[in-house]
Amino acid sequence: MRFIMFMIPNQESYEKGALPTAELVGEMMKFNQALAEAGALISLDGLQPTPKGARVSSIQGKKSVTDGPFTEAKEIIGGYWMTQVGSKQEAIDWALRCPMQDGNVIEIRQVFEMTDFPADVQAVAAETPLEFSCGQ
Repeated sequence: MRFIMFMIPNQESYEKGALPTAELVGEMMKFNQALAEAGALISLDGLQPTPKGARVSSIQGKKSVTDGPFTEAKEIIGGYWMTQVGSKQEAIDWALRCPMQDGNVIEIRQVFEMTDFPADVQAVAAETPLEFSCGQ
């Protein structure tokens, strides 16, 4: 099963551009390496604060763009890990091992697999196979 773990940082310091300490980054790199060595890590990235981002919204078929920061947001995603683990509990166990700054939260969400959808949805999706490559 695939689970994504979102790092939700302390919004006030994150949005001001506060960077983690070298000590925390070192601890995080060890955590990331442990995930990789266990065969549980698919991908991971940290995200820039929202002032460098934008949101595209659709209301009644009309799309609009809002530049960051997103001051109305209650929680901001600061990064993520895409994992392949055997259960939700295993994803939770990994999150419990993650080094975190005070006030941070990790949200864990299971990723939809095509087999989670009804047969008609699977058939439509299979009509146009998606081909792409990941990486930098």
